[in-house]
Amino acid sequence: MSTIPPTQAQQNAWKKSPDSELYINPLPVRIWHWLNAVGFVALILTGIQIRYANMFNVLSFETAIKTHNWVAFTVIANYFVWLGFYLFSDRITVYHPELNPRKFFDKAFKQFMYYSYGIFKGEPSPHKVLAYDKFNPMQSITYQIVMLLVVPVQFITGIMMWDIKRFEGPIAMLGGIHTVDTVHVLIFIFFVSFTLVHAYMGALGHTPSAHFKEMFTGYEEAEEKSDQ
Repeated sequence: MSTIPPTQAQQNAWKKSPDSELYINPLPVRIWHWLNAVGFVALILTGIQIRYANMFNVLSFETAIKTHNWVAFTVIANYFVWLGFYLFSDRITVYHPELNPRKFFDKAFKQFMYYSYGIFKGEPSPHKVLAYDKFNPMQSITYQIVMLLVVPVQFITGIMMWDIKRFEGPIAMLGGIHTVDTVHVLIFIFFVSFTLVHAYMGALGHTPSAHFKEMFTGYEEAEEKSDQ
C-alpha cells in the first residue's frame, strides 16, 4: 500500500501563477509557520536566559520566566491551529507516508544521497514537489516524529514545570522534577539544533532565498523555471 494520491479535485485545485509557480503553502500554514518560528526563537532565547541567569543579564530572571511561559502557551495554542487545519482539510495528504517499506527506503536513500552528495554537484532533488505531496520521505518522517511526538513531550514537561505543585502527582510518576527538567532541557537542545538545520536547509533552494520567499507568498517556483 502506498501513499494516497491526490484526487482529481485536488489536482484541479492547484493554483499556478502566470509565471508557472506552484501554490503549496496555503495562508493558514504560512501564518502558523511564522508565528511558530518567532515563538520558538523567543522560547530558545528566554530558555537560555533562565538556564544561564548568571552568565546573561538581558532580562531579569522573573521577566524571563513570565515571557517564556506566555510565549509557550501561545505556541501551544498555535500548535492546535496547525493540527486542526491538517486534520480537517485535504492538505493532510502532505503528511501521508509511503507505506510500502521497499518504496519508502528506496526514496529515502535517494534523498539521503542527494543531501549528502548530489546537492553539492548541482544535481536535481529526486523528490518533485507537488501541492499535495510537498515533503520528501526524509522530511515527512522527520516532521511526523517532531510534530506528533517531540513537540507534545516538550509541551507536557513545560506545563508540569510551570506549576509543579499542581502536577506533583504526574511529576512523581515520571521520576521527579529532575527527570522532567532533564527531558525538557534535552529537547530544548534538540530544538536549538533543529532550528539551525531547518534554516540551513531552507537556504538550499535554487537561490538562497527561494524557500523563504515561498513561506511568505505560498508559491514555489516550478522545476522548469528553477533550472533556467
